[in-house]
Amino acid sequence: MNASSRVSIVTILLLILFWLVPSLAGDGNKSTVVSDIGLSTPESVEYYAAEDVYLVSNINGSPFAADDNGFISKLKPDGSVIELKWIDGAGKNVSLNAPKGLAIVGNYLFVADINQVHVFELPEGKQKKSISIEGSTFLNGITPGPDSSVYVTDSGFNEGFKPSGIDAVYRVWANGKYATIIKNKNLGHPNGVWYDKDILVINTFGSGKIIRIESNGKLTEMPTPPKGGLDGLVKLQDGRLITSSWGGSAIYALNKDGTFTVLADHLDTPADIGVDTKRNRLLIPLFKQNKVVIVAL
Repeated sequence: MNASSRVSIVTILLLILFWLVPSLAGDGNKSTVVSDIGLSTPESVEYYAAEDVYLVSNINGSPFAADDNGFISKLKPDGSVIELKWIDGAGKNVSLNAPKGLAIVGNYLFVADINQVHVFELPEGKQKKSISIEGSTFLNGITPGPDSSVYVTDSGFNEGFKPSGIDAVYRVWANGKYATIIKNKNLGHPNGVWYDKDILVINTFGSGKIIRIESNGKLTEMPTPPKGGLDGLVKLQDGRLITSSWGGSAIYALNKDGTFTVLADHLDTPADIGVDTKRNRLLIPLFKQNKVVIVAL
């Protein structure tokens, strides 16, 4: 093989690598792609600081199916598997159908699952309670709230992603109580949710909006991201809101001046993102790719 041929082969291999690995916007960002470990429709990644591990919810089939085969994986920060089915819907005394959003409050892990919020005790992962939310159809995003509660969105979908007309946000407690915060079929299919100092922020999968909800129920639209299909929503320590976008195949950061920065792109179906606060990383599940992308900020 002559020198010219070798150079051509190297060039082709580099181009293939460029297209296979998600590109990251900004200087200095690095990513790790976790794949081929058995994940099955991963929807959410949550950093469990007490054990310094990542928890990943796996729908494992249809997001509408009450098939009791969903599971939650436990990963090391390097992406290696500690236990693929740490909490397994197929296991004895476990109810887990199509788990989506995850939130840790104290010693409890809350999991959004179709029309229920499951509560698991930490660190064992033993199921404590399943809380049915009357009338809900697609419980999705979830975030810690005050007084050991969580807020959870109902994206308002029926089978086949047909609108159910029940777009809503609920507040749920580990003892089984819950309250309706807002229910409005025109919310635009709320997905991600974040709570901070009596203010709720949601993003929407249908209308591609970010909406601020005041404690008095007033709704205010915030700056609109470049593309829609919004899913995960988190807030960084520097105050920036971060949202994932299926429409843009990207992660957007909302800056203080109302503009958006692309933190990562070329991501197929980025779902409910988490933050590793110890290492300053974004944790991005790729819904259709059965992968998790770890991005250094």
